[in-house]
Amino acid sequence: MRKLLPIILIALLGTTMYGCKFIINQLAFYPDRVDLLSKNSLPPGVEERFIDTEDRVRIQLLYLPSTGSGRVLIYFHGNAGNIYHRIPDLLQLQRFGINVMGVSYRGYGKSGGAPSEEGIYQDGEAVFDYATEVLGFPQSEIIIFGRSIGTTVAINSAKNRAIGGLILVTPLTSAKAHAKAVGLGFLSPLAGDAFDNVTRIKEVKVPLLVIHGTDDRVIPFSMGRQLFDSAQTKKQFITIEGAGHNNLQADYGQAYWSAIAGFIRQTANR
Repeated sequence: MRKLLPIILIALLGTTMYGCKFIINQLAFYPDRVDLLSKNSLPPGVEERFIDTEDRVRIQLLYLPSTGSGRVLIYFHGNAGNIYHRIPDLLQLQRFGINVMGVSYRGYGKSGGAPSEEGIYQDGEAVFDYATEVLGFPQSEIIIFGRSIGTTVAINSAKNRAIGGLILVTPLTSAKAHAKAVGLGFLSPLAGDAFDNVTRIKEVKVPLLVIHGTDDRVIPFSMGRQLFDSAQTKKQFITIEGAGHNNLQADYGQAYWSAIAGFIRQTANR
């Protein structure tokens, strides 16, 4: 391995821009297309739908209607697994009295294509258009929710739009900063401006909620704080002491869900 490492590094540093993007996408996404549920196996009230993106990729949605609600929350999940693994979260969000839409990125679950940064942004645009043009929700009645790498899609979808609010859970600042944070700083130049949340968050002008655990070893707490500080809008930061990246719901559920429920209520009363 020691003999191969210099060769690997030279190959990486000598890649074209396309090659850099390929490497970033390989490191960023861990889709599951095997652990799937049939339409008939979904919990009651969870509907499976499919839409087409602008670049003609067919992607999957899970839609959870809430009787009597004129609002919808669009949920963008993290980089591993698929949307089926987030069904408990979608059901919990629905209990707050809001319609919920969970997005399965291209290459995940039953969605076609392969994941990429540009691709998941197109997925986000397609889902937003579906919510407004097909389901008929006004932009002001839409909350966008992003978790981990899903915060990049959430911010990109929310920028320069008059939506009801934006929720970011364990957000990253950029691919370059994340490479440095996990000890791969020597490769950070390859990241370029990939997943640049810090720049895009300045274009968000709606109520913002950021949630981050202090012991997050996947996306450091400092990233969530920096992104929050960069935002130029009405905002709230929730610190969850002792929480890591993947145990917010299981071990700190009361603090986690209370903050989200409160934000949903607050934005309804604007």
